[in-house]
Amino acid sequence: MKRILIIILMGVLTLSTSAQNDFHATWISTVGNIDWPSRQAIGLPKLQRQEMCDMLDSLRAIGINAIIFQIRPTADAMYRSKMEPWSSWLTGKQGTWGQTPEYDPLAFTIQQAHQRGMVVHVWLNPYRITNGFGLDDLAKDHIYFQHPEWFWRYGKQWYFEPGLDETRKWLCDVVADVISRYDVQGIHMDDYFYPYHIEGEVLPDSACFAQHPRGYTNIEDWRRNNVNMAIREIHETIQRINPQVEFGISPFGVWRNQSQDLRGSDTREMTNYDDLYADILLWMEQGWITYVCPQLYWYIGQPGSDYATLVRWWSDAARQTGCKLLTGMAAYKQTHRWENPHEIIDQLKLNRTIPEVRGEVYFSTKALLSNPYHLCDSLRTNYYINTLKH
Repeated sequence: MKRILIIILMGVLTLSTSAQNDFHATWISTVGNIDWPSRQAIGLPKLQRQEMCDMLDSLRAIGINAIIFQIRPTADAMYRSKMEPWSSWLTGKQGTWGQTPEYDPLAFTIQQAHQRGMVVHVWLNPYRITNGFGLDDLAKDHIYFQHPEWFWRYGKQWYFEPGLDETRKWLCDVVADVISRYDVQGIHMDDYFYPYHIEGEVLPDSACFAQHPRGYTNIEDWRRNNVNMAIREIHETIQRINPQVEFGISPFGVWRNQSQDLRGSDTREMTNYDDLYADILLWMEQGWITYVCPQLYWYIGQPGSDYATLVRWWSDAARQTGCKLLTGMAAYKQTHRWENPHEIIDQLKLNRTIPEVRGEVYFSTKALLSNPYHLCDSLRTNYYINTLKH
């Protein structure tokens, strides 16, 4: 009798944990036409709409119930923006559709996703204004040409200067514009705050630091505070306009290493805090973000950055702060980079044992839908089968 009760109790606990895992999403990446639209569909609205519908149908068929749609890859727009030009990855040349294009890709995607019972979060890159192209490729009405003093170059890319009040206001105004006019359920940013370090190059922000130190004497603390202020002010903007909209961050998978901070993870990696100047843990503690979705793009047992170690570290942080936890899953690595063909399935099994994990997000959509090692089949018939019933 006791054995039967234990088995029943274990079943109830398993169901309870599984029921909490309810956000099953993919990133739809538009930068470089990674996921949408295809290069064949650039500048062709009819084909773009068909590709989006086909993609949403395929995602819904495997139990995906949310999308994170990249609408601002480089201070440009995959929507009818009041502030920034149409994206070249949509039109072929930045800003060329004019003020009244044939359709609004974001409005269309929201409509189609909601018809399929899917949640829509929109993904904005805060500081980057070029990626694989130069200033000559920007639309003539791009904010760069109005305020070139707001920007600097690092490596081959151009970025907003995070230390300026004006750039934070611009970013908040972009967010306000989107959530005021579109029925989105979330605002989302990934790991691109300050750029990843380039060996031999120094970030060109010393002049701004000297002019606007705001009481800081250490430039790295100042940089972190620049990003902290941006996140807090975006949070406040969302709360003022529509507090039902979630605010999520998908950071690089390591906050800090234990060798740098006893609160950090048992890892040996670059970090958000020290390398990208993004203090994710602070944002969770302050309640500035609704959810965190660390990009845990490593395999279970990987030396220096073990998936199991990191998902447990983030779950502890989520439990202590009350911030919702999702996990970023590397579908693109399952296709060819990992020896274990069932790596993501093993990660899903581990996630189901951790109550704080509330869902998964896959990068990228195209990689996931290639069905690497029958991953989509497993989601449809097992892990996300409950989603398909709703």
